[in-house]
Formats: sequence, C-alpha cells, structure tokens
Amino acid sequence: MSDRRRVSSGAKWESIVGYSRAVRVGSQIHVSGTTATDEQGRVVGPGDAYRQTVRVLEIIGEALRNLGADLRDVVRTRIYVIDIDRWEEIGRAHREALGDAGPACTMVEVQRLVSPEILVEIEADALVPD
Repeated sequence: MSDRRRVSSGAKWESIVGYSRAVRVGSQIHVSGTTATDEQGRVVGPGDAYRQTVRVLEIIGEALRNLGADLRDVVRTRIYVIDIDRWEEIGRAHREALGDAGPACTMVEVQRLVSPEILVEIEADALVPD
C-alpha cells in the first residue's frame, strides 16, 4: 500500500518482534501496545501505575504527532493492567490525557506483561479528519 506510513519508537522489542510503534493508512492510525519506557529502554515509574500511564500516553501522543494527528483524534483505547484494583489511578491518567476526546475504552487485567516492572500497556486507534 503506497499510503502506509509507519513510526518507530526505537524500543528493542520492535526489531525483535517485527512491528512498528504506529501505522497510518489513510485516515486511520493504529498505535501498538505501548509501555512506560524512557529513551534508554528503562521502565518509567516502577510501582507507580499512574506515572506509567502518563508516560504511556505521552509516547502514544508523540507517535500520533509524527503521523499528523494528536490525542484528540483517538477514538479507541485498550488498556491492559496487571492489577485491576489500580483502575482508578490508571483511569485518572487516561481521563487527564484523553478526556476531551472521550474515546471508547476497554480496561482488562492480564496475568503479566513483557517485564515484571511494567504495570500498564495501552493500544490506541485514531481517526484523522480529512
């Protein structure tokens, strides 16, 4: 497809697994599951689900900007957490970043994520107006 654009975050998992941080085809942008890491690949906010969620949404916002969109264009998020009892702090960070967009959202508890320090992983889909 000639209108496919991709963005990489440089995370070590991208080359190992063979995926992109985000892909835009036409007006649709799909952001891969994103975790709270810094530029060196270290987990941000170990033990702090709110801080991790804030960082995840910063990374998602950057990927969207690189593809001509922003968080206001998000229409759906999927939030994977290892402790559903922490839903309020995760939800607060989500609302602070995406409340105006009001995307459809699912939050589910999973047994574990790629690293034991990671508490939250989020996927996002956005639609960019023509």
